[in-house]
Amino acid sequence: MPRTLPSNARDNLSALCLLLATALVAWAAPIDAASPAVDWPTYGGDPGGMKYSALTDINRSNVAGLRLAWSWKTGEGPLPEHRTTPGIFEATPLVVDGVMYLSTPYNRVVALDPASGRELWSYDPRAYDDGQVPNGMGFVHRGIATWRDARTHALRILINSRYRLIEVDAKTGQPVEGFGEHGVVNLLTGLQWPVNPKHYTNTSPPVVYRNLVIVGNGVADRLIYPKDPPGDVRAYDARTGKLTWSFHTVPRDGEPGAETWTNGANRYTGHTNVWTPMSLDDKRGLLFLPVGTPSNDFYGGNRPGAGLYGDSLVCVDAATGRRRWHFQLVHHGLWDYDPPSPPSLVTLKLHGRNVDAVIQLTKQGFVFGFDRVTGRPLWPIEERPVPASDVPGEQAAATQPFPTGQPVLIPQGVSLADATDLTPALHDAAVAVLSQLRLGPIYTPPSLQGTVVRPGILGGADWGGGAFDPRSGVMYVKVNDNPEIVFPDLTDAEGNVPDVGPNDSTEVSLLLKHRIPVLKPPYAYLDAIDLAHGRMLWQVPFGDNEAIRKHAALKGVTLPSALGAVGTSGVVVTAGGLVFAGGGDTAFHAVDARTGIDLWRYSTGELKTTGTPMTYRVGGRQFVVIAVGGPGPGAELLAFAL
Repeated sequence: MPRTLPSNARDNLSALCLLLATALVAWAAPIDAASPAVDWPTYGGDPGGMKYSALTDINRSNVAGLRLAWSWKTGEGPLPEHRTTPGIFEATPLVVDGVMYLSTPYNRVVALDPASGRELWSYDPRAYDDGQVPNGMGFVHRGIATWRDARTHALRILINSRYRLIEVDAKTGQPVEGFGEHGVVNLLTGLQWPVNPKHYTNTSPPVVYRNLVIVGNGVADRLIYPKDPPGDVRAYDARTGKLTWSFHTVPRDGEPGAETWTNGANRYTGHTNVWTPMSLDDKRGLLFLPVGTPSNDFYGGNRPGAGLYGDSLVCVDAATGRRRWHFQLVHHGLWDYDPPSPPSLVTLKLHGRNVDAVIQLTKQGFVFGFDRVTGRPLWPIEERPVPASDVPGEQAAATQPFPTGQPVLIPQGVSLADATDLTPALHDAAVAVLSQLRLGPIYTPPSLQGTVVRPGILGGADWGGGAFDPRSGVMYVKVNDNPEIVFPDLTDAEGNVPDVGPNDSTEVSLLLKHRIPVLKPPYAYLDAIDLAHGRMLWQVPFGDNEAIRKHAALKGVTLPSALGAVGTSGVVVTAGGLVFAGGGDTAFHAVDARTGIDLWRYSTGELKTTGTPMTYRVGGRQFVVIAVGGPGPGAELLAFAL
């Protein structure tokens, strides 16, 4: 027979249950339908790309209750009739006026309900009609931009799809008839020389300033020939599609900087492009361009001189394209050390005063900082001697700029002492491989025998860049520690390429017999840098590599708890004290911003985390979203909430 509790005990128990239930609800799902919606209106959260959210609904105390709320699949796969395959899913969605917009690897523009993931419409520009993108990454696209017509209040979506700039109506998903030709602008029109449209592409979102849409471009680094695609940055009228201004990243004869291209190299050298996201000081009308390496990436014998504005941070007037200031981060680049990440526009308290700054993270692992308006370095930058080149015809720069005042984000340079020590046999094999190659400090140039470059071409920092917390002045960045073996990609005057060595970013840092990295782990970190005081608050190995962990050559070997996962996407930081990050492995992380400790982790199965996260609030709930998967089918968007 059941035992009956006294009435006062029953009352106390009921009250306790109610209290516990109330506490559980408050902890697990603090939903308030009256909470205002909070958008994520631009690629980096704000035009300056801080990747910061003031939302605190999800915080250190309740993040363990985060669950998958919805998912959406791209549904994209190989198209044999076009001989195309979608690449990895790198998009960061936007949320504007209660609707989510994003781009897919095949450059489709998609609108979703951000509360449920339900697809509202999809626009397909048929980027695959021109065949596979020859840029080494295949079809990837990181995001779109929006513009609101002040006359009609209509919202427009803008995507730079390969060699076309397309404007789409946000309500209907159809091209805007009055923009360009039936909603499309041909980006090849007006370039300095004719360009093969299949060799010109775009992977990062446009920038919108007032009524201007500003675009860079991507190129296929492995396609090397005279007059390859130029990297001009151009602005178009958002209403008509008419070209408004063009900034020549390789100055033409008579323009400032042309004298840094000797022997007329500026008349046939391409690339020197802005492929990574740009950043905008909307209030001042200043646009910041991280300009890439001129062609060829690993050989400059056909482009002697410093070569402005290659490998530079350039500030231009967003309304006119006129250069305001620049700083060359690498002279006569030979390492594919183009600035990979969007410049971060932040405000720092330095020497007792607030300074509006621009921070540029680099593949080398450097932190450059400048006054946003004047271009004056925030911390001294020293020109230091670097190793000389022994490649015939090469004229490597004698010095390179080394920023001081901030910690280096990642180890630099290679010696035999860096050979992997996971087992004695692997160590001996690694030493044997490294002994055949040229080793040395940062900026050791490519060589005919092969040079081990560390960091490699995936960084250090890469296109994901940093996330900045304006309350603490701390920047968070995922960095890679994977070397490359590089050879000079020699060409003659006609652009013919002799067979020198395999510049292959996927193979060269591995022991070919074992498929294990040649250097010691960890292979990636998550860093937290106190920019105001120039110190590393913490650095933790980030992500894991299951293929290495389960490798037969390491059976029975005690391995570090986190080997580090090489990945190029970024992070987002919130006022809830959290850093959300996908390390490039099969997990999504929420990290304590104070300590670097993992507070929550979600397994993404066989799909790697490939996009930079974002967050927003809709219907009283804060969501965190990340793209995962690719290349090929299976890519999807994952949305999490309490």
